[in-house]
Amino acid sequence: MLHRLLILGCRTMRDGVVVSAIFFVAAILLFVAVRYVLPELAYLQQIVLFFALVLIILAPIVLVSTFLLSVIPGAREKLDKCEH
Repeated sequence: MLHRLLILGCRTMRDGVVVSAIFFVAAILLFVAVRYVLPELAYLQQIVLFFALVLIILAPIVLVSTFLLSVIPGAREKLDKCEH
């Protein structure tokens, strides 16, 4: 089961980079929304800020884990067959 999760192909490599970029952009947009758009209602700003911080932390984690999966033995042969 774990071996199936660690299989990295061309598509999953691209997906990891795209998900990381989406997390980063979403976090920046949430930071901007907290600063300029959201009113000061109850704890709304703190809740949105919490989600922004979670996303800003998850973005590099996804990117680094994708990189680490690409350097494990056996992944190099699969990634060499990718069309870039």
